[in-house]
Amino acid sequence: MCLQPFMHYEGLRNRHKHAQRVEEMKLWLDLAKALGTNLISIPSTFLSKHEVSGDMDLIVRDLREIADLGATEGIQYAYESLAWGTYSDTWEQSWQVVQRVDRHNFGMCLDTFNMAARMYADPASPSRRNPNAEAETRASMERLVQTVDVRKIAYVQVVDAEYLTQPLVEGHEYYDAAQPARMSWSRNCRLFYGEEDRGAYLPVKAILKAIIVDLGYEGWISAEMFNKSLTKPDTNVPAEHARRAAESWKKIVRDFGLHDAQTLPKHDSTASAAFEQAPRAQL
Repeated sequence: MCLQPFMHYEGLRNRHKHAQRVEEMKLWLDLAKALGTNLISIPSTFLSKHEVSGDMDLIVRDLREIADLGATEGIQYAYESLAWGTYSDTWEQSWQVVQRVDRHNFGMCLDTFNMAARMYADPASPSRRNPNAEAETRASMERLVQTVDVRKIAYVQVVDAEYLTQPLVEGHEYYDAAQPARMSWSRNCRLFYGEEDRGAYLPVKAILKAIIVDLGYEGWISAEMFNKSLTKPDTNVPAEHARRAAESWKKIVRDFGLHDAQTLPKHDSTASAAFEQAPRAQL
């Protein structure tokens, strides 16, 4: 579906490295073609400020350069703000970048984890939430519906995350002094949509309502999953996570009325039946 992540590209102060990354993108265009996708995702950089510039004009020029390069090959790009990005860590900032780049093949990826991890959650906080988290989330989703052009959403990533029993600060098993707490949390504690029984607590349903129902998004939905459970040596790990992903997708289909539930075969235990019913959003 998507080739990713093309990391740490925009705003490089070392322009020789920038030129090297442009050459690397030419290889990615070949890779995308070989893999049968026309979508490449670019997360916001989280390099240090002495390595990357926050100059928006430079960032826009860099992103336009590869957008124009990919346009001749039919490639669409999706820019995503990571919750720990150096200069772009909110969906509002990624939307600003997309508007400034202003290319027909340059859109945005909305990731429910990265959105919620910035506007709602703080794994290092005693409450694991930002101050006024609920109100800020409601206001943010209202802005999303009022300002974002749904045609510029390239795809959506849907996952939740675990409520930690202890704040992610020094001494915590996931603490890493070399990276932000949200990044350490992301790498170890993501969960699929609807897994409240595993500790999921982010307002993912409210975010999806804004995107699917209020904005009327009808494109690809994926589940970008990082979790410590993926490192277990058990040979059942892939199958177990695939099962959980399928169950999660069925919950999304059900929660947002993406099909008439009565039309699904009762014996089907996978997400494929939902897909075959041509829901408005697809996994």
